[in-house]
Amino acid sequence: MSAIAHLANLVGDWVGNNLLWLRPDEPVRESETTARVGLAAGGQFLTIHYTWAEGGEPQDGLLLFGAGNKPDAVSAVWLDSWHMGGTFMVCQGVVRADGTLSATGSYEAPPGPDWGWRIEIEPVHPDSFRIVMFNILPDGTEVRAVEASYARRP
Repeated sequence: MSAIAHLANLVGDWVGNNLLWLRPDEPVRESETTARVGLAAGGQFLTIHYTWAEGGEPQDGLLLFGAGNKPDAVSAVWLDSWHMGGTFMVCQGVVRADGTLSATGSYEAPPGPDWGWRIEIEPVHPDSFRIVMFNILPDGTEVRAVEASYARRP
């Protein structure tokens, strides 16, 4: 089964809670979040359009996932009004045995070196899932940056 077929049961509308960590020594920032999951291009791609807020300002983002050449492979494009600053990130990854989709990319952190970014989509239950994002420091240390927990909208 392809990564996209594996996550097709997430198609629908979702509501939840978004947690944002800017730095480990700062308090977590919370906001409400929504997501709309859909299929595109004849079911070959999965889209997750999500909303959240930072400092009372509305934000939104888009994840686009496609299946790779191997059954467990996935490619992704990520863009977000707050995190990405008008650019997008290309990621590569896999669907793990537990069903979690994990894709990793990188972004510029002048004066360098680049930092990594990992996005996980965790299908928790047929009526809930999580998006978890990690900063990956140049030394390989991973720090949780975002955790959005969703429940299917009634």
